[in-house]
Amino acid sequence: MKFMKIGNRPDTFYTEEARRSVSSDVPSNLIIQINNTTYLLHQFRLLPKCGLLQRLCSDAGNPSKVPLELHGIPGDEEAFELCAKFCYGITINLSAHNFVLAFCAAKFLGMTESVEKGNFVLKLEIFFKSCILEGWKDSIITLQSTEKLLEWAENTGLIRHCMDSIVEKILTHPSKVTWSYTYTRPGYKGKHHSVPKDWWTEDISNLDIGIFRAIIAAIRSTKTLPRKLIGEALHVYAYRWLPEISNSSSPETSVSQTESVAEKHRQVLEIIVSMIPAERGSVSIGFLLRLLSKGKTLGVSPSTKAELIRRSGQQLMEATVKNLIFPSQSSSDRHYYDTDLVLAVLESFLADWRRQTSPEDGESLKEIRKVAKLIDSYLQVISRQDVNMPALKMVTLAESLPEIARPKHDELYRAMNIYLKEHPDLTKAEKKRLCRILDSRKLSPEVCAHAIRNERLPLRTVLQVLFHEQESGARPTPQKPPRSEMTQGGEYPQSVAQGDNHGKSKLGLEEQFSGIESLGKATSPSIVERVHRTTMKSDGKKKLDSERKVEEGKVREIREEGMSGSLEPKKAKGGKSKSASHSRGGDR
Repeated sequence: MKFMKIGNRPDTFYTEEARRSVSSDVPSNLIIQINNTTYLLHQFRLLPKCGLLQRLCSDAGNPSKVPLELHGIPGDEEAFELCAKFCYGITINLSAHNFVLAFCAAKFLGMTESVEKGNFVLKLEIFFKSCILEGWKDSIITLQSTEKLLEWAENTGLIRHCMDSIVEKILTHPSKVTWSYTYTRPGYKGKHHSVPKDWWTEDISNLDIGIFRAIIAAIRSTKTLPRKLIGEALHVYAYRWLPEISNSSSPETSVSQTESVAEKHRQVLEIIVSMIPAERGSVSIGFLLRLLSKGKTLGVSPSTKAELIRRSGQQLMEATVKNLIFPSQSSSDRHYYDTDLVLAVLESFLADWRRQTSPEDGESLKEIRKVAKLIDSYLQVISRQDVNMPALKMVTLAESLPEIARPKHDELYRAMNIYLKEHPDLTKAEKKRLCRILDSRKLSPEVCAHAIRNERLPLRTVLQVLFHEQESGARPTPQKPPRSEMTQGGEYPQSVAQGDNHGKSKLGLEEQFSGIESLGKATSPSIVERVHRTTMKSDGKKKLDSERKVEEGKVREIREEGMSGSLEPKKAKGGKSKSASHSRGGDR
């Protein structure tokens, strides 16, 4: 940072009985009143350099007895004393921190060349052009100091000149940027490291939102910097001025902010959203979702919220489960997640996806299936952690995706099983509604083997899975599952355990599906054994290989009517069939 030293006399200002005076053998003959401070000074020191005081004294008649009121001076007492000390020849040190105060006050007092040669305004202008505008940090600090004197700084051109200097340095190629511009990055030294492309983003994030917006607009108008770099600047600024809602904070904490602070944050967020470049990917999906969550807390305008939902929907396939986890603002429970916001973003994505010419081809199909995998993983997380989430929200999120999005239902089954374990008080109707979205035809053999032994599932769901197993010719063995389906100890093979792209560990069957009893420990016939035993009460000479149409009709009947009743084997040619009635003490 650059400094300028003016004057060589020691500071002789002192305070006595609420009055500021200067030690001198000459009695004071000039009284100046600024707010609640009275200055006892000398006309021969101030009047030759201050055009305003010359006019006021000529109008006042006797300024040694009648105070001259300067209540409107920019910078108040601090700025006036800088000008007064210059008039007395007292040493003052000027820098970017106090330059704006001194310059605006000198302009107000009329300390120009027309009053006296080599006056204060001229010296300040020289310092401004040769030092402040040439330095990066000096220009930033000067702009920060204009916030208290915004109107004066704009009228005198200080803001415009500082902004032009900053924009010019930002547009400089990084190879030509010296580390004398900025030193905010720890660990970087000019001798050993080149300057990163975003070296300027942290420094300008300290500026007021109005000045920041003007600088970004000037940079974008040149079309020189990539849009992602503009997005990075917005990201840095948002995290500087919009404190994150931590996982441990409650909605009451954010609501308790003063209205002025909340209004300031709301204004900053809306301006940031308006500055996001139109190009997709200029900011990350995680940043968009955090803005959306924060905006809902602050109560931003409907247009801002709609824009964030639209932009988030466009990039939803880039999200991770962690990006979708943010607390709901409608409950004080820290485990209550905002699924409504996730649903809004998902619906926006699906609306765009359906508008595509051929949504079932190529990249569109990859996108919808990637999003489906993301949502299923998200459902698994919130099923385990959100004990307050109703089954209807689970169903709504799962059913929002079209059928083509899930070639397999293994991950969806895992989410359902976790939810059933963590919410044991569900009614029979809720269990049926929840499990109705599962398609047993899309379950892998490993998952089918687990499902038909899962005591948490409704009986109808178990029967559907069993019929599918019979239909596909891969009837499960109750006591001894094939090695291809299950490894020793009741675990999924590694190929299945590793199928989750969202970081699931290689857990055993009991761990992945929440502690279902292993088959070897069963002491009483399971539902599958009962169904299997009664099914095999037919003549025993032929397997259940009857016509497919009859079999499918029975599957549809069980699916549609929700029967918990009988399972009839097919009639062998020329023979009779026996019916077996199966009962279960209610859907589990």
